[in-house]
Amino acid sequence: MPSHKRAHETAEDEPAAGDAEDRPPSGIVSELPTKEKLARLGQLVSGRRRALILTHDNPDPDSLAAALALAHLLEHRANLPCRIAYGGIVGRAENTAMIRVLHLPVLPATRVDFSQEDVLALVDTQPQAKNHSLPAGLTPDIVIDHHPARDGIEQVPFADVGHSGATCSILVEYLRAARMALSTEVATALFYGIKADTRDLGRQTFQVDIDSYLYLLPRVDKDALAQIEHPALPARYFRLYNLAIEKARVHQNAVEVDLGEIYSPDMVAEVAERMLSLEGMKWSLAYGSYQGQLFLSIRTRDRRMNAGRLIREICEDLGGSSGGHGSMAGARLPLHGTRDQRRRLKRSLVSRFLSEFGVHDRKGQKLLALG
Repeated sequence: MPSHKRAHETAEDEPAAGDAEDRPPSGIVSELPTKEKLARLGQLVSGRRRALILTHDNPDPDSLAAALALAHLLEHRANLPCRIAYGGIVGRAENTAMIRVLHLPVLPATRVDFSQEDVLALVDTQPQAKNHSLPAGLTPDIVIDHHPARDGIEQVPFADVGHSGATCSILVEYLRAARMALSTEVATALFYGIKADTRDLGRQTFQVDIDSYLYLLPRVDKDALAQIEHPALPARYFRLYNLAIEKARVHQNAVEVDLGEIYSPDMVAEVAERMLSLEGMKWSLAYGSYQGQLFLSIRTRDRRMNAGRLIREICEDLGGSSGGHGSMAGARLPLHGTRDQRRRLKRSLVSRFLSEFGVHDRKGQKLLALG
């Protein structure tokens, strides 16, 4: 039977005190040597039948590759069969190419019966981030995430969080400490995950990211990587970018754009990333609607600010979920009410973000009107 307990269980549901010696050490392991982390992970999954590894919703390369690496580790070191699942969709062309070219064994979370899973793991997210499809009331057994620790993470039996620029880098440390051989598919996925999340080691990068990147580089399938990084793009991709450029507004050193209804939530982050490259910008904000939810993404060059903390403070009070760190973050909010009410919500959000950016020009001007 699954061992992860529901959040509402009481002390009466806990094993008797006499069983304590049979339980492996647990808790936050981030500061432990990697070999000790491996030992604790092995104790935790010993005797289990199978594991489900869940990415964050609408997974990016770091999340997909980290899940693949954890499955590789558990299957070959602990003889534990694993499945990888995700919520939402994989919409960005590079991400769908990654799954197709590397033959990643992933499935939608809608096809999973969580009550039958023996081990539950979250990668590149945490329970309180809410940007995942773990059913309410379930506590995962394992959380591995490069984002800063969230409230409640100490309740997870095995939690390794917050000390790298990419979750993949944490998993590379595990695989190296375990002296495990990597297939070209696993190595290529991990390399691309680090490359994408750190923007080629140019953003939010730690020494572990550099070491992992260099370790993986000679093991990468270069042809496969080229196919992933330069996929064929649908016509709607270019239509969306045309709309983004037409609608973008510049407010002093910040640019924001309302993308309206989008075909993929991934595009919000991609547009925010691209808009930050506009000369003179310290902040970019992009937002768009998808299936009754508002997706937001911010990017910043202002080292004094923390994008992840900022987006949590603004969006989670409104019933949303969020994730991010120093220079990049994203969130989603439920969209309710009439068209006018939704429009007012967007205006209010933009105003709050501009205030936090330190921008006083609320009206702004169109990007295409700039000299």
